[in-house]
Amino acid sequence: MKKIALSLLLACGVAMAAEANATEGNATDANATAAAPVGNGKALYAKCAGCHGQNGEKKGLGKSEIIKGWDAAKVEEALKGYKAGTRNVHGMGGVMKGQVAAMSDEDIKALAAYIASLK
Repeated sequence: MKKIALSLLLACGVAMAAEANATEGNATDANATAAAPVGNGKALYAKCAGCHGQNGEKKGLGKSEIIKGWDAAKVEEALKGYKAGTRNVHGMGGVMKGQVAAMSDEDIKALAAYIASLK
């Protein structure tokens, strides 16, 4: 049983390290981000889809606004506000701050571009 638990912890640690490296890569490789911001945003959006839906069509946790149809500037402003702790719409500030805390400015731009592309 201890070996199984240790294996699970190790697997989670490897997955978290891979995610951290991917995020670092997005932050340091400006050319890749500039070349394909929507593609990078699609990967980042994967953790958003659980609450906001595959196409941004749901109210997050039944509380937030539907984000489908937002332009990139509005999304970027909202995400930066949540990250800074200055935005708390519908009581979602704490939840969203945790979701965007590790995102770089480049990640936020890529995610905003992807959300703006949702139809």
